[in-house]
Amino acid sequence: MLGEAEHAVGAAVYLPDNRALASLAHAASSCHGCALYQDATQTVFGHGTCNAPLMLVGEQPGDREDHEGLPFVGPAGRLLQRALDDANIDAALTYQTNAVKHFKFRREGKRRIHQKPGRTEIVACQPWLIAEIEAIRPQVIVCLGATAAQSLLGKTFRLTAHRGEHLRLPAALGAEVDPRPLVTATVHPSAVLRDRSDRRQASYGSFVADLKGALAGLDRATGER
Repeated sequence: MLGEAEHAVGAAVYLPDNRALASLAHAASSCHGCALYQDATQTVFGHGTCNAPLMLVGEQPGDREDHEGLPFVGPAGRLLQRALDDANIDAALTYQTNAVKHFKFRREGKRRIHQKPGRTEIVACQPWLIAEIEAIRPQVIVCLGATAAQSLLGKTFRLTAHRGEHLRLPAALGAEVDPRPLVTATVHPSAVLRDRSDRRQASYGSFVADLKGALAGLDRATGER
C-alpha cells in the first residue's frame, strides 16, 4: 500500500457537474483522489433518504462495507441501528455516509485489519462529503467518531471536550447550504463494540443519549429555518 502522501490529488477533480446523489455516487465509483482506491474493493458512497433531515457521518467503510458497497452494514452498523431504534429515530430520516469512501487496512494473514485514515486522505475525500451535504441539505449532522468530526470541524476538534455539543457547520468549508446545518459529535459505534469493560452498557447508554440529543437538535434547527 502506498503512503498517504502519495497519489493525493483530491476528489475535487472527480466531482461531476450534475450534483444529484445518483450522479455523485456514479462519479465517486471512479475516484482516484488518494491511494486508498488501489487496495479497496470499491468506493463505498453514502446511502439513505434524499433530503433526510439527519445525516450520520462515520470514519470510513469497514471490511464488510468494502465488500457490500454500503455504509454501516457490518457489526458497528448493526449496533448503530439498534441505538437509533432505542433513540426513537426512524432510519428513514437518516442519510448515512463516511468521511473517507475507501477502506484503509493492513493485512494479518488473510485478515484485513482496519487502519485509521490519515489527514491527507481525509482532506482528499472531503469534496465528496461536502457534495453530499449540499445534495441532502440535512438539518443536523451527527459525526460518529473523532475522524468524522475533524473532517467537518477541523483537525483541532477534540471529541472528549465537545461531545454532544451543537455547533454550526463551518462556513470555511464552502458548502453551499443556507442555513448551515447543526453539527454534533459522538463516539463511533465501533468504540462501543470494542468496550469490554464493566462500563460497556453505560457507554451504549451514553451513545443513545447523544443520538437523542441530535434528534432534539432537529427541533432547534427547524425553528431557526
